[in-house]
Amino acid sequence: MRRVLLLAALLLPAAAPPAQACSQSQTTTTARKTATTAPRKSLPRPVYHAADAPTNAPVAYVGGMKPVMDQGRYFHGILDQLEGRYAPGGTDFRWDGEAWYGGDYNRLWLKSEGTLEHGRLHDGDHELLYSRAVSPYWNVQAGVRADIDDGPTRTWGALGVQGLALYQFEFQATAYVSDRGRFASRIEGSYDFLLTNRLILQPQAEFNLYTKSDPARQVGAGLSDVDAGLRLRYEVWRKFAPYVAVSYAGYLTQARRIVHDQQGESGALRLTFGVRSWF
Repeated sequence: MRRVLLLAALLLPAAAPPAQACSQSQTTTTARKTATTAPRKSLPRPVYHAADAPTNAPVAYVGGMKPVMDQGRYFHGILDQLEGRYAPGGTDFRWDGEAWYGGDYNRLWLKSEGTLEHGRLHDGDHELLYSRAVSPYWNVQAGVRADIDDGPTRTWGALGVQGLALYQFEFQATAYVSDRGRFASRIEGSYDFLLTNRLILQPQAEFNLYTKSDPARQVGAGLSDVDAGLRLRYEVWRKFAPYVAVSYAGYLTQARRIVHDQQGESGALRLTFGVRSWF
């Protein structure tokens, strides 16, 4: 009996810790379950707004610099080409300009170009477009185009992009669909070489493509016509710059044959004088 009591006294302290460890493990598991089932607090969502949008938050300037006001509305117009084109066969007068109203993100554009040739208005093209900025350098534009001149009137829906490509290259590409089921596209680009701060050399080109011919408007299927020029302008001040140029306007492929059959001029290289202005 004495031996049994002595053996029990030796075994009881060794058996006590596992029971305590089991109790601690159960407590830890319960705490984890409680933490898992408890609702998590959602983090406040960041709110983005324009720099000058109305807000109740106190105004704080970082580094003492005021934020950029990007909610203003402005009106801007530019007349890229207002020129006379001289050639032995006759002198043409051409304009190409555009104006917009709006802010940095949304704008309403009005574009117009045309040529007064032998007393007749030719190549008249006028567009009303809505523009939305999709990146710091690119806008998506959509709207309508109307070909209004001395020829038959045509109406088109328009969708395109306009922006500044790499190396400050001005670029426009627009697709059109007409009310008669025809499709067309226009690609235009230009670049300014600053010979000095005021003397600028600008190559420019515009190409028009059509899916179907339209002899009444001297349009051929495929690459139809091109208008290009190399202009050297001097900015007397930034808003007024006279220039001298060499320009070429002509028809290509099927359109060239159409114009030739109509006894028209299929293309000419001309000495050009004009003025570029903006406001």
